[in-house]
Amino acid sequence: MPNLKSSCKRLRQSSKKQSANKAVKSELKTRVKEFKKLLEDNKIPEAENCLKNLEKKLMQSASKNILHKNKASRQISRLQLLLNSKKKAV
Repeated sequence: MPNLKSSCKRLRQSSKKQSANKAVKSELKTRVKEFKKLLEDNKIPEAENCLKNLEKKLMQSASKNILHKNKASRQISRLQLLLNSKKKAV
């Protein structure tokens, strides 16, 4: 337990930020699963739309330092590759 008043405040702030960041990361994971499910079901147009929204969310979280920008870019790239390979197969 912190002793100083300022360190108590920092503890409160960090725990609030941690829970907010956790919620955003959880939402991103859910959206990725949703995208992969659409690909699995061969719903290409819906998957393209989902990827567009997912890309926006990933870049927003990267700009707010919830995710590292390179991680967000890597995830977008890999998901786009999945979509492109699925398009060629169908």
